[in-house]
Amino acid sequence: MTAFKTIKGVPVKTISGNRAGASFEGQLYYDSDGVGIFKFVGALAAGSWASGGNLNTGRRQGSSAGTQLAALTIGGTVGTDANASNEGYNGSAWTELANINTVRKESGRSGVGTQTAALFIGGETPLSALNESWDGSSWTEIADINTARGKQGASGLQTAALIYGGTPNTANTESWNGTSWTEVNNLNQIKADGMGLGSNTASLYVGGENQPGSGLAASNEFYNGTSWTELADINTARYGGGSSGTSTLGLVFGGTPPNRALTESWNGSSWTEVADMATARSAIFSSPAGTSSLALANGGTSDSVATEEWTQAHAIKTIDLS
Repeated sequence: MTAFKTIKGVPVKTISGNRAGASFEGQLYYDSDGVGIFKFVGALAAGSWASGGNLNTGRRQGSSAGTQLAALTIGGTVGTDANASNEGYNGSAWTELANINTVRKESGRSGVGTQTAALFIGGETPLSALNESWDGSSWTEIADINTARGKQGASGLQTAALIYGGTPNTANTESWNGTSWTEVNNLNQIKADGMGLGSNTASLYVGGENQPGSGLAASNEFYNGTSWTELADINTARYGGGSSGTSTLGLVFGGTPPNRALTESWNGSSWTEVADMATARSAIFSSPAGTSSLALANGGTSDSVATEEWTQAHAIKTIDLS
C-alpha cells in the first residue's frame, strides 16, 4: 500500500489537544488525545476581550514590553506624580519588580523588547533623553537618544529598536543597534502619542495627535528600514491607544478623545473594526511584542488597575475517523 506521506511528501503531524491559538490556517493534524480524530485549522474566528489580573499600582501614560503571557508595565503617572514602578505579568497576575532608575512622566508607549530584555526610552516632565536597559532583574542607564522627547512611538527589541515622533514637535526617527542611536529618515507627519508596532525594520506608526496641537491624526505610516510611506488610515482618528502585532498583522485599541473602547485590526492593507474593549480608556499600557491574536491592555484613564486580554483563535474542525 502507498503511504500518504510518500504521495504528498509530508506526514500529518500529531499534536495533543486543540491547538487553535498556535496552529496555522490550512493545517491538518492528528489529535493524540483522541482515537481516530483528525483536526483541520480553519480561518481566524472573531476575537474578543476578557478580564485579566489587576495591576498592583494603577497608572497611565507609561511604557510596556513583552507579550500577553509575559509582559512588563514600566513607569507612568499616578495622579500628578511620575511613578517608578515596574510590574511583570505571567498571564494571570502582576508582580512588583525592580523600579526604573529615573522617574519621568508621559513616556508614551516607548518600551520595547521582552519581559527579560527590555528598554525604557525617553519621557517628559522633565523632558528626557534617558535610555534604560532591563536584564530581567534590574535597570541600567545606557546610551541616550539623540533627541530628548516624550509620547513617542517605539518598536523592536532591546538590541534592535526604533523610536519616532513625539513631543516637543518632532518627526525625528532614531535607530538603535544595541550600542548607540542613529538618526534616520523622518516621519512624513509630525505627530505624538500615536500607536507604534512591528520591528525596527518594519514598523507602523498609527494615529496620534498632530503637532503642534493641530488635531487628531488618522494617518498610518510604514517604515521599511529606510524611509516612511503613508498607508491606509485607521477608521477612527485617536491618540493614546494601545497596539500589538506586526506591520502586516496588527491591532490598535482604545484611545481618545473621547475615551474609546474601539479595536481595529490591520491585515497589511486596511483596517477593520472588531470587538470593543470592556472599558473605554486612553493612556494605555500595551504589549508591543504581542500579536494581533494575543494582545494585552492595562492601566490607563483614571489610573486604572484593569487588565484586558485579547484573543483571536483559528476555528478548528474535527474529523472523526474512529
